[in-house]
Amino acid sequence: MTDTTKTAPWRFRQPSVLPGFGLSLGITLSWLVLIVLIPLSGLVFRASGLGWSDFVALTLDPRTLNALKISFGTAFLAAVINLIFGVILAWVLVRYRFPGKRVIDAMVDLPFALPTAVAGIALTTLYAPNGWIGQVIEPLGLKVAFTPAGIVVALIFVGLPFVVRTVQPIMEEIDKEVEEAAATLGASRFQTISRVLLPGLMPAGLTGFALAFARGVGEYGSVIFIAGNLPYVSEIAPLLIVIRLEEFNYAAATAIAAVMLAISFAMLLFINSIQAWSRRRYVYVA
Repeated sequence: MTDTTKTAPWRFRQPSVLPGFGLSLGITLSWLVLIVLIPLSGLVFRASGLGWSDFVALTLDPRTLNALKISFGTAFLAAVINLIFGVILAWVLVRYRFPGKRVIDAMVDLPFALPTAVAGIALTTLYAPNGWIGQVIEPLGLKVAFTPAGIVVALIFVGLPFVVRTVQPIMEEIDKEVEEAAATLGASRFQTISRVLLPGLMPAGLTGFALAFARGVGEYGSVIFIAGNLPYVSEIAPLLIVIRLEEFNYAAATAIAAVMLAISFAMLLFINSIQAWSRRRYVYVA
């Protein structure tokens, strides 16, 4: 007699532990295709219709290249600053108790709820030459408003919660006994942070960095008020896309958007690769 469990294992497939997996997966993929893939595919299709020579000419326009440089450069710098100080802020909120801790913890989420235009107006008011902060730092030779530095300040404001809220739960899972064990083994405070704590926080930190960077690249509302929007000086790529659309130059707007999509996807793929490598390395070391 033939054992059917060996010849036809598909006849005895075990039911899924989670009911409705097929339906849930179908809804998820359909929603992803409708919301993300179809718009991006339309952008790629529209860009492919320009022709290679026209696409390269529109992309290599000096004003376009400068706007892309400003957008990605300021977003990267702001994400690096947010990564450093966001980790410090998350550490303070997790490890210490002090008066007003809940207020500060709630203020971290303020950029999520605050309209970006309101944030841009508020930052411009503070850092303008006659603002509370601007009138103090400008005599020192530091000008923030209407310069690329103002763009960095705005992107730091909108991107900080991504790093803090990504790193904070991981920090809460690290027991203080780990630090005490490292201290009893003779490790200095710097060695404990660099060799014990940071490796475990690296994947979460890179995730927060990627989110802050992605938010910064596409940020518009909080930037246009404080940037000054001067061509070749402080003009960001999203603003240039809007300008091209207002000029009915849809080909140029499509080319800029396609280049931003390609660069953003490549950088996020690179960051995610580093994140996956650091996670595997941490698991292997642990």
